[in-house]
Amino acid sequence: MQKLKVIYEDNHIIVVEKPVNIPSQGDKTGDIDMLTIIKEYLKEKYNKPGNVYLGLVHRLDRPVGGVMVFAKTSKAAGRLSEQVREKAFQKTYLVIVNGKMEKDKGVLEDYLLKNEKNNMSKVVKEGTKNSKFASLDYEVLKYNEEINLSLLKVNLHTGRHHQIRVQLSSRNHSIYGDQKYGGRGHGKQIALWAYKLKIQHPITKEEMIFKSIPEPIGSWKIIEDVQL
Repeated sequence: MQKLKVIYEDNHIIVVEKPVNIPSQGDKTGDIDMLTIIKEYLKEKYNKPGNVYLGLVHRLDRPVGGVMVFAKTSKAAGRLSEQVREKAFQKTYLVIVNGKMEKDKGVLEDYLLKNEKNNMSKVVKEGTKNSKFASLDYEVLKYNEEINLSLLKVNLHTGRHHQIRVQLSSRNHSIYGDQKYGGRGHGKQIALWAYKLKIQHPITKEEMIFKSIPEPIGSWKIIEDVQL
């Protein structure tokens, strides 16, 4: 069983670090997923027979690691899902991209269209049928000239399919290790990490911030001397 790294837990929510290459929920591969891992953990910890309730509130793509919150009650799940809908749920990512950004900070806005057949999205003209508005802002934390890679902090304003990957690759700054959208580092792990999550506690209404930082190994060595 996959070892679970718990960042925070109370009676209503559990916040964990999702390892890379583990699905958020069960999929057709049948591989072990986060919902199953956490349910097993709760069963064991609280000695619960039968099925344990656990609500999936948001997802991370399978190759992406980082911070995730799950609901331990249906009431908490409902309230957290509402925060996701109302954009009160703030997700910040760390991402390593190809090249040097033209500006140290910026907002990227596009219309994205998802192709269900190949499970990819692309930037299209405004008004394209079925396209969705996508917005994020970024800040450059570091540029390494030697390897021509930049470390960015990205805040999502909308949660579209493969949004960060598509918006950056459409500007020739594809994510390192992103096979789908033309990233350098073929065969490497995609350098996209869910680093910070800001939520309102579903019961106490307290604002809470959780962080998870990738280990500075491989392509993530770039974060070693960065203040996060």
